[in-house]
Amino acid sequence: MKVLLVNGGPHKNGCVNTALEEIAKTLKEEGINSEIFWVGTKPISGCIACNTCVKTGKCVFDDVVNEFVEKAKDADGFIFGSPVHYAGATGAITSFMDRVFYSAFNGGKADRFMFKPAATVSSARRAGTTATYDQLNKYFGISQMPIISSRYWNMVHGKTPEEVKKDEEGMQIMRILGRNMAFYLKCIEVGKEKGIKLPEQEKTNLTNFIR
Repeated sequence: MKVLLVNGGPHKNGCVNTALEEIAKTLKEEGINSEIFWVGTKPISGCIACNTCVKTGKCVFDDVVNEFVEKAKDADGFIFGSPVHYAGATGAITSFMDRVFYSAFNGGKADRFMFKPAATVSSARRAGTTATYDQLNKYFGISQMPIISSRYWNMVHGKTPEEVKKDEEGMQIMRILGRNMAFYLKCIEVGKEKGIKLPEQEKTNLTNFIR
């Protein structure tokens, strides 16, 4: 079993990475493999609704998004981390996730995410963590992905990685999140062994508010 941990911050070894490394260490202790995927610092375009992914199965912008969607097929769970920029998730992780989820579900690759557990981690010096937490969890809620929680909201505080490590409660939250993720993955594995099938899917009924 493997969990993909996504560092949506501009610093590869910054505060978000510090939190994800604590989770990765805990997952390893639980016998779960993990990989930290950094979105990087190259510009990430937002979705332009061209629907190329519907025709080709890939986003028209062949960048880190397509790379991640390809990796996702071998992952059993996901944790997306973002620092707080202006009381919300970064522009990079927002554009990244908009395109990841849109291209995967419209490009016929929904199975790479659907029914796989996911979680959000937010990092800030002071505030904006809960808004970021709420924002990113919405991607999972629309994608039939179980949302994994911890003993508190999944967040750490600190201006530097060294300060984050001093956030004892925050680091504990990360460890508990790692153990909770491992627990759910193991439960899913046992369910598969017992022959429990995934829920039957109904055809989507798209409606709007025009009468």
